[in-house]
Amino acid sequence: MGSLSLILGIIGNVISILMFASPIKTFKQVVKKKSTENYNGLPYITTLLSTSLWTFYGLLKTGGLLIVTVNGAGAALHVVYVVIFLIYAPGNIKMRSVKLVAALNVAFLGVVIMATLLALKGDIRITFVGLLCAGLTIGMYAAPLSAVRTVIKMKSVKYMPFLLSFFQFLNGGVWSAYAVLVEDYYIGVPNGIGFVLGSVQLMLYMMYKNKAGSDDETERKEKEGSAHLVKNRSSLYKGNSLPIPNPSTIREYGQNLMKTRSFELEKFTQRDVETGFDEAP
Repeated sequence: MGSLSLILGIIGNVISILMFASPIKTFKQVVKKKSTENYNGLPYITTLLSTSLWTFYGLLKTGGLLIVTVNGAGAALHVVYVVIFLIYAPGNIKMRSVKLVAALNVAFLGVVIMATLLALKGDIRITFVGLLCAGLTIGMYAAPLSAVRTVIKMKSVKYMPFLLSFFQFLNGGVWSAYAVLVEDYYIGVPNGIGFVLGSVQLMLYMMYKNKAGSDDETERKEKEGSAHLVKNRSSLYKGNSLPIPNPSTIREYGQNLMKTRSFELEKFTQRDVETGFDEAP
């Protein structure tokens, strides 16, 4: 039983690290475009808090080495994700995110660690931190569901990364099995819920993935069509050895033409009047 739990723990470590690393592709795009677009920073902020507390829980718990290694790595990765998000998020979202990071990842985490070490003793420490970790892990698994409304509204999974949902599904399943073997309900309950929520996200992905592909293809064709149209216009003017008209030049030419016509009409009217008076009896 002990060897099986160790094997599951190692597998859980590998899957968890892959899950924590899955947003790397997303944040490469964020850095490349210098914009977070419609990505939500909440999942990364809550996961940073969750992994930080689980690392603390593993340090308090006897035999918690596997918990410390995986969550320590996850916390380090999410520090990078959160920093990148704060750099490239729009102004209003950036301010809200900074306040959230300060409240959760600095103030709240600091208070929990200080209170646990100074005010609590023995098994009460494990119970207190374990309950907090369980609640935050449920929040971590539920946070990507904030994108579900966007997915359903847009009928596109563009802003719900597949790898994150897939690895949350696997991670929840493996750690639930591990928790059953070692009889750790603080690990088992939230990861069981995470397994269910990951399944929901995967079902949504299967429902709307084709729609996302068709939208991307339509956008690509529209861009190609616009580029082709501009190229054809340039070629048309070039083939006729004529410069491409400047809008301001056209406007100036029209104004000059109107002035010329007005002057000619005035002159013509004056001449007719004078002729009429000369010919009058």
